[in-house]
Formats: sequence, C-alpha cells, structure tokens
Amino acid sequence: EVQLVESGGGLVQAGGSLRLSCAASGFTFDDYAIGWFRQAPGKEREGVSCIKNSDGTTYYLDSVKGRFTIFADNAKNTVYLHMNSLIPEDTAAYYCAADKRITEATMWNFDEYDYWGQGTQVTVSS
Repeated sequence: EVQLVESGGGLVQAGGSLRLSCAASGFTFDDYAIGWFRQAPGKEREGVSCIKNSDGTTYYLDSVKGRFTIFADNAKNTVYLHMNSLIPEDTAAYYCAADKRITEATMWNFDEYDYWGQGTQVTVSS
C-alpha cells in the first residue's frame, strides 16, 4: 500500500522557519518524483517545489526560491521541505505527492500525481 505522510506543520511568526517531512512507503522511492503543493482557503492548489529522486534535480516556485529548500533522504524514504523567512502568504495546507512519470513540463500539474498525503497546515502570523 502506498502511503505518504506529512508532518512538521504548525503556527509560526513571520520570518520564522519550519521543516516539513514527507515519509513515503509502498513504492520504489528512487524511481519517483516528490512534489510539494499548497492550497490556501479560496485559492487553487499550487506547486511549491519538486525533487526527482532519481537524480536529485530540484525545482521551486519563483516566490519561494531562496527561502525554501527541498531535499531527500533516500535511506529514509523521506523528502523534506525547509521553509525559511516565512511570510503570511505562505499560509496554506501543504501536501506532498508522488509520481513516477513527472517531467519538468508536468511537475506543477497536480493532476499528474498518482499519490497524495493527507496534508499538514502551515500558518504564518504577521
């Protein structure tokens, strides 16, 4: 059974940091890309960052470049999203997703991902 379990969300003041984790099981981790998405109330789900576990290539939404870092611990089948310099606009439910066929052209398309976690809430206060 495929499972993605997010953790690490919480309430933080603007300028603070959080580290989200996405623990994966039930599939060959190295063959998949893991994406982080977020969705704020009343807004569409948007891709934040993605990592291809096969070669470590990473991608970021422009608005988080320089503030967020994604990396994978392949030994633990876990992907992390370090979030620094958080701003209130980062407030959202954050989800990780996995798929084997993701390319640079499709990585921001949430409907391309086969597997999803349950989400973790990030709230940034001003």
